[in-house]
Amino acid sequence: MASYTHGHHESVLRSHLWRTVDNSAAYLTPHLEPGMSLLDVGCGPGNLTVDLARLVAPGRVVGIDNVDSIVQRAVRDAPEDSDNVEFIVDDVYDMGFADDTFDVIHAHQVLQHVDDPVAALREMRRIGRPGGLVAVRDADYSAMEWHPADERLDRWLDMYQNIARGNGGEPDAGRYLLRWAGVAGFGDAEPSTSVWRFDRPPDRSWWGSLWADRIRDSALADQAIERDLASRSDLDEIATAWLEWAAHKDAWFTVSHGEVIARVP
Repeated sequence: MASYTHGHHESVLRSHLWRTVDNSAAYLTPHLEPGMSLLDVGCGPGNLTVDLARLVAPGRVVGIDNVDSIVQRAVRDAPEDSDNVEFIVDDVYDMGFADDTFDVIHAHQVLQHVDDPVAALREMRRIGRPGGLVAVRDADYSAMEWHPADERLDRWLDMYQNIARGNGGEPDAGRYLLRWAGVAGFGDAEPSTSVWRFDRPPDRSWWGSLWADRIRDSALADQAIERDLASRSDLDEIATAWLEWAAHKDAWFTVSHGEVIARVP
């Protein structure tokens, strides 16, 4: 697996904890039914896993991540009433489940970080029950749009894409999901798209401050400096650009996502 470009700084977890079924998995919800078993791949702190578990209860739900500390956080923070959920450490390329185990396998913002997304999808197909679903959603960084234009934010995007690809990932994964699913052996795959939008003052403030903190203090900042892609002063300039963008009265930002629901053959 490629290394997780963002790391697990508080500014990263802040964005993970914001995610809900409504803003991050709405494309999947019409297909969910009570009693289904569901695997959430790359569960992070587990809040989205718990949200999905409510829709399939009393069905079994498992969240997996490859970082022990983040799995332990998910276990610790899970609500007491989420008794159909468990969290474990596992590897997306070699998951510790028998063939045909789950009705639904869900992965949100995962395939952009792995160095072999087709292999990951094949492993998801292996543990899916025939007729079951594999649902994947990833951002497309090149399709992100913002106003007002700012050369410093252009530099942020270029720097991020360089780091992500240097780690073996594909930051534009959203546009490739349908092709990857086909190569992985899913003959029946339904694509869709959706966006996160940040165009109102509270949303802009949250998104801008999140990225300002991330660009200064997260693993992303460390990698930019280590690889001579930016200096500390460069990162400070980009962080300032995020805060100035957030304060602009006409600012907006959209994060485009590709989505695929693939039927297990």
